[in-house]
Amino acid sequence: MSRQIFTLCAGVLALLASFATGAMAQDGYRLRSGDTLRVEVLEDPSLNRAVLVAPDGRIALPLAGGIPAAGRTLEAVQGELASKLAPNFAAPPTVFVALERQRDIVPSGQSAKEAVISVFVMGEATRPGKLDLTPGTTVLQAFAQMGGFSKFAATKRIQLRRGAQSWTLNYKAIEAGTSTAGDTVLAEGDVLVIPQRKLFE
Repeated sequence: MSRQIFTLCAGVLALLASFATGAMAQDGYRLRSGDTLRVEVLEDPSLNRAVLVAPDGRIALPLAGGIPAAGRTLEAVQGELASKLAPNFAAPPTVFVALERQRDIVPSGQSAKEAVISVFVMGEATRPGKLDLTPGTTVLQAFAQMGGFSKFAATKRIQLRRGAQSWTLNYKAIEAGTSTAGDTVLAEGDVLVIPQRKLFE
């Protein structure tokens, strides 16, 4: 009997080790704009939610505000989030941050060729209207597919709108390599608004 118990314990330990290895692999992942994170706060379930890593590389959570995420590990984001939330609790909160959806993942059951998302372009684009794109298409790739901008485009004030959220994109900064917003992966129903340049802009 003791041999059977020993074998069972060894099997459980091996299984736990495999889970730990998977967690360590996720911890080493560097987050990118377009990733979705699952945040859970043990002491306050009302804060539990999925959050998007925005085009500016940040995530936002009530009571914590904006936190840089792009280019950082899950462990680093989790630590800073716990630190930002701490003043709102009597004792340091227990915070968990996990990668819920990586930006390049195609929905289950669909190949990249079959799946299509619709993104809408308004304003000073060469070809405004609806763009049918494959999942994983970035902002910069969408700019190319719409044929670029008209000569009247205010390329420093482009808006990416996703539901009630809105972000300002600076194409000049993206082109110069000083902004990573061009790497943001677009989602179904996103709207790119390209305003007209002002007189002395």
